[in-house]
Amino acid sequence: MDNIEKLLWEKQQREAEIKTRRHFIKECAAGLGGIALGSLMMSCNGFLSNKQGANTGIKLSDRDLNPLATMPPPFPAKVKSVIFLHMAGAPSQLELFDYKPVLQKLHNQPCPESLLEGRKFAFIKGVPNLLGPQAKFKQVGKAGHWVSDNLPHFSNVTDEVAFLKAVNTDQFNHAPAQLFMQTGSPRLGRPSLGSWVTYGLGSENQNLPGYVVLTSGGKTPDAGKSVWGSGFLPSVYQGVQCRSKGDPVLYIDDPEGMSRDLKKSTIEAINRVNKKEFAEYQDPDILARINQYEMAYRMQIAVPEVMNINNEPDSIKEMYGVEPGKESFANNCLLARKLVEKGVRFVQLFDWGWDSHGSSRETALNLGFKNKCKEIDRPMSALLLDLKQRGLLDETLVVWGSEFGRTPMRENRGGQETYFIGRDHHVDAFTMWVAGGGIKNGTSYGETDEIGFSVLDGKVSIHDVHATILHLLGFNHEQFTYEFQGRPFRLTDVHGKIIKEILA
Repeated sequence: MDNIEKLLWEKQQREAEIKTRRHFIKECAAGLGGIALGSLMMSCNGFLSNKQGANTGIKLSDRDLNPLATMPPPFPAKVKSVIFLHMAGAPSQLELFDYKPVLQKLHNQPCPESLLEGRKFAFIKGVPNLLGPQAKFKQVGKAGHWVSDNLPHFSNVTDEVAFLKAVNTDQFNHAPAQLFMQTGSPRLGRPSLGSWVTYGLGSENQNLPGYVVLTSGGKTPDAGKSVWGSGFLPSVYQGVQCRSKGDPVLYIDDPEGMSRDLKKSTIEAINRVNKKEFAEYQDPDILARINQYEMAYRMQIAVPEVMNINNEPDSIKEMYGVEPGKESFANNCLLARKLVEKGVRFVQLFDWGWDSHGSSRETALNLGFKNKCKEIDRPMSALLLDLKQRGLLDETLVVWGSEFGRTPMRENRGGQETYFIGRDHHVDAFTMWVAGGGIKNGTSYGETDEIGFSVLDGKVSIHDVHATILHLLGFNHEQFTYEFQGRPFRLTDVHGKIIKEILA
């Protein structure tokens, strides 16, 4: 090989090395390029589709650079925002809302084997003893709901809520059950409820995320951050986790030497490149990246103000029982009110520490459980009262619940009763409550048997709960879809019915 041929060969090698996969696909228009184009078109159709799943013909420029722009619901809505209070770990409904005097009479008697045959439990082995209620109950409010003495403040606001006493799930381990409650599927990869809502409606405040997540209890849920992930939806719709202690968002402040103007010009330069990329490749993830850069810039001004509870009146802080400077459920409840007041579409609160097996003092129904109840009782009651006094409860839906319930039998790991008093996971029936716009307050739907084991009437699934939430927001859950992998997906999968019995 002479020198000229060698130089030509080396030039060809260098050209081949700098050829990226993207260049290769772009140039193969008749082959891989066609496949890629089909995939991109499917993604863009899903991204720009009407929120009932049909193509609207919206031009790309109408929403391309602002996927969180406010969108009207397809049907008349009762509410425009949601606050979901998830008690991670599953509190016992039998010590809170589902009063069973017969269970008290059967306390310490062996559980009938007919209730155990063919059943799966997380820890129970053999034949456990029945466990009577570890709390005292009384009827409260005009509606006469039964509420335990673990929730004295909540007893004063029960006429504002509707109880679901017979919620059912099919997942008896925490992580898949939490995923099921928040995404409609026990498996990873599906968008969360909050992501669906912000995808469908956008945000009313362009300086704040449409979907905010607040955690308390010292840990995140067992299922991790997937419970507020966006799944196959564009990533701009995933939940943004904020903190009630320290900076509300990590790196909210600019580094030393970075002025506001310099930050703005930097983001503008980055997004000029991103816009050119999007114009060429039509990838919706580029849109999400553009929006997130610009949202982060606006959040630096808006977030510190809205996340500051110190500027609230002392009467409000006392009402919630807040602890400025600490991570707490009370702080998060007050922040939830402030966020929906500022136009945030979906606020998700996770409070960890409700796994009441009785395997330790912290998880015992007569010890740690009572302390957990004290932590949530005042703030969740104050949240309802505060929203109502500000005229926000009529346009906000507040949902309280967990991933499953607790058995009427006592925990007996390995066939031996635990030293402390606790209950195992229970999927057949547990209690949730909802309050706010469109809800027939002071009502109760569903009934369990005399020991709280099985549903007698009014059984509802998690899909039914999701269908009802979407209905109140102005969606038909059967038509609200997103095109992914060649077929339309929806939050409720192929299930779900609206729980009309609790609607006003």
